[in-house]
Amino acid sequence: QLQLVESGGGLVQPGGSLTLSCSASGFSLEYYKIGWFRQAPGKEREGLSCIYASDGTTYYTDSVKGRFTISRDNAKNTAYLRMTDLKPEDTAVYFCARASLVTLKAMCEDRRVTLWGQGTQVTVSS
Repeated sequence: QLQLVESGGGLVQPGGSLTLSCSASGFSLEYYKIGWFRQAPGKEREGLSCIYASDGTTYYTDSVKGRFTISRDNAKNTAYLRMTDLKPEDTAVYFCARASLVTLKAMCEDRRVTLWGQGTQVTVSS
C-alpha cells in the first residue's frame, strides 16, 4: 500500500523550532520528489518546500525561504522539514506529498502531486 505518514507536529511557542517527518511506505523515496505543504483554517493549501530525493535538489517558496529546511534520508525512506523561528501565522496542518513527472517548482507552486499524507497539526502559540 502506497502511503505517506507525517509526524512531529505539536504545540510550540513563537520563535521556537520543530522538525516534521514524512515516512514513506510501499515505494522507495529516492525515485520521487517529496514536498511539504500546509493548510491553515479557511485558506488554500500552499506549497512550502520540495526536494528531489535522488540527488537532494531543493526548492523553497518565498513564504518559508530562510526559516525552513527540507531534507531526506533515503536509507530510512523518510523526508524531513526543519522549521525555525516559528510564528503564529505558521499554525496549520502540514502535509507531505509525492510527485514524479513534474518540476520541483511545479510541484511546490501548483500542488501537482500524486499522493498526499494525512497531515500533522502544528500550532504556534504562547
